[in-house]
Amino acid sequence: MSKVYVYDERDCDPKKCTSRKMVRFQLAKELPNLKAVPYGVLVLDPFAQKAVSREDADRVRAHGLLVMDLSWENVERFPKVRKDAAHRALPYLLAANPVNWGKPMRLTSAEAVAAALYIVGEKEQAHLVLSKFNWGEQFMILNREPLERYSAALTSQEVVGIQWDYCERPDQDGEG
Repeated sequence: MSKVYVYDERDCDPKKCTSRKMVRFQLAKELPNLKAVPYGVLVLDPFAQKAVSREDADRVRAHGLLVMDLSWENVERFPKVRKDAAHRALPYLLAANPVNWGKPMRLTSAEAVAAALYIVGEKEQAHLVLSKFNWGEQFMILNREPLERYSAALTSQEVVGIQWDYCERPDQDGEG
């Protein structure tokens, strides 16, 4: 089982906070500050240049996975994390949480962790994380096909290629 870390900015309602629930169920360890981020960890970062893929599996197993819990309203002030960390974005997925159900890319911390774990091959651990939420299985149902395809892709580039099957491809030639 891979280590999962949470850095919590305390932006959300404590009763609805999925990262706090993961910590409570000992599915993740909360970091007290950014200086405590472990060496070599994979950071889920919506602004990363690469997508999480199977090529990240060894890093996640060796150093762990870090989710930054902050409000989507404050995502533009994404915290700086140690230089030896690998930053990875998640590919296109739909949220199943009650607040953002069906919205693309508006995942909770638990959904993000489960998706990353699933993609790198830690499928049982992904299901375990989601089992603590009454909507958790719905996330897997809603995203079953893309998650299977992403987890079969060998590289970040392949993952990015697959995601365009699920969302509108940006205009290639600049014409509207």
